[in-house]
Amino acid sequence: MSCAGCAFNTIETDDRTSIYNWRNDLPDTSDQTDIVEVRFKTTRKEFFRNTDGIPLRRGDKVVVAMAPGHDVGEVSLTGYYAEKQFERKVKNPKRYTLNTIYRKATPNDLLTLNEARKREKPTLIRARQLASELGLKMKIGEVEYHGDGKKAIFYYVADERVDFRELIKHYAREFKIKVEMKQIGARQEAGLVGGIGSCGRELCCSSWRTDFSSISSDAAQKQGLSPAAQKMVGACGKLKCCLLYELDVYMEARQEFPEELISLEMAKGIAKPLKTDYLKKEIWFTIEGDAIPGAFVLSLKEVKEIIQLNKRGKKPEIPKKEVLASAEMNWQTTNNEKIDRYEAEKPVKKPKKRRRKKKFQHALKR
Repeated sequence: MSCAGCAFNTIETDDRTSIYNWRNDLPDTSDQTDIVEVRFKTTRKEFFRNTDGIPLRRGDKVVVAMAPGHDVGEVSLTGYYAEKQFERKVKNPKRYTLNTIYRKATPNDLLTLNEARKREKPTLIRARQLASELGLKMKIGEVEYHGDGKKAIFYYVADERVDFRELIKHYAREFKIKVEMKQIGARQEAGLVGGIGSCGRELCCSSWRTDFSSISSDAAQKQGLSPAAQKMVGACGKLKCCLLYELDVYMEARQEFPEELISLEMAKGIAKPLKTDYLKKEIWFTIEGDAIPGAFVLSLKEVKEIIQLNKRGKKPEIPKKEVLASAEMNWQTTNNEKIDRYEAEKPVKKPKKRRRKKKFQHALKR
């Protein structure tokens, strides 16, 4: 369930995609196609047909056909844009069943929906108990009831394949409903639960982000961020989604830097690179074997000039700038854990063994 402060428990207050306010200014193209995109309690979105030509706008609550029964959702896209979204998300349109929209939601429909929402928290608690009693290695992350209260979707997280056929029988017997099991990842679970990130704002996955892409440790390394593993991990236990937000800017700024940072020959000794600030175009260095450890910063222009001087056999002095002691270098990490440990290990392919021909086969050939 979501946090108390997030107010995402009911569809009336669920406004996860409100950041895309530009959609409200789009022209009405509902006359071009009858396809409508409808959003439900979680990040789940489905497509329906408005066969009766009901005048719909983004944000309207509608009652839609389901198998079985019906559900209540909120219109997120209509017309031309809904059709384009359908073509982008649905890989095989011929196999996708487009159900119909019955009507706009009435106060009675919303009342029934709220009653179903009140059953979700006790159902979630009991569902976890039943899964634990059966000894299944899975975690029930969220429960979502349909608008008619006759069916519920149980979202679960599992690292391995789970046989939950017996669990479904227990759920159907216990809650007297139709049961649908849907597996989700750790990022989707964090979006369902909600919370506050290290930035002090609500989690992106629970406020506006609806699609989740895998993030590798290269995204942090290419931005010159701290290699401390705990700083790069979000509430889901995976690398933060925000590592991708500024990656393109850093990739563009990296083009001005040398492909590989080399040590510089200074009059005081060999200067090794420690940290790179791509946006400020600065590089921090430290003198190898210095009795008083510290660091000094050079601009990208100065680094290129010193490289050219080194090629001529010259060793310049360190520019008179502020030198930080090791205790003041707060950007250095004391955590030796690597951030790539949060990535899934790729299976190692074993080399194929060559079959040796038997001796008698060679004898037959002779």
